Formats: sequence, structure tokens, C-alpha cells
Amino acid sequence: MERETDRNTYVLQEDESIGAVKIADDVVAMIAGIAATEVDGVSAMAGNITNELMSKVGMNKLTKGVRVEVREKQVTVDLAVIMEYGYNIPATCQKVQAKAKAAIENMTGLNVVDVNIRIAGIHMQQTR
Repeated sequence: MERETDRNTYVLQEDESIGAVKIADDVVAMIAGIAATEVDGVSAMAGNITNELMSKVGMNKLTKGVRVEVREKQVTVDLAVIMEYGYNIPATCQKVQAKAKAAIENMTGLNVVDVNIRIAGIHMQQTR
């Protein structure tokens, strides 16, 4: 049912009488990034130098720190996050994994097989 139409867009559903439903992997990445930042203890998503440069020329920051791979309705997600200081890292990461998995599966119908998290930094609150 799902087939790759080009490198970054996948057919989720196809009906010859109505048409096709396609999704870009950037959309899946946005869903994962938004879900991750909604968890208490996550300060922000971390990007690499390429993401930082692309955001300056107008690329959407919602996919910063997120990499997804979609194959045969199976999704693997890699998230690079910056944590807030003082939060339990393993517990917070479990919440991020669960939230990202649920969001992607509920919104796209794809099956999330892995949500890998890399802690890229710790955000310290400014003291006066």
C-alpha cells in the first residue's frame, strides 16, 4: 500500500477513484520535534551546523535536531535534545519517546519502531 514516490515523500493511502495521500518525511520530523518539546524537562531541540545554517536562510526550525527514516510504513526517529538542568534524564527521555511515538502513529498511521534520543546539552537557568 505504501510506496516511495521520491526520496522524501511516501504514499500512505492510494485509491484510484479518489486519489492518493502522501506525506513528506519532514512532516513526520516536525511531528516528532513538536511532541518532544512539549515534554517538561526538554529545553529545545539541538541542531548540527547544517541545520543552523539552513535555519538562517529560511528553513523551518521545527525539524531542527530531528532525523527520520521511513521504510515500508516503519519509522525510525533520531532526536537530539537539550535538557533543562535538574530533570531526571532517563525518565524525561522515556516520556519523550512515548510522546513522539504516539504522536507520529496517531497522526500518520505509520508504525514507529525506534525513537533514539541523544542528549546534546543541558540548559542552565539564568540566575540574577
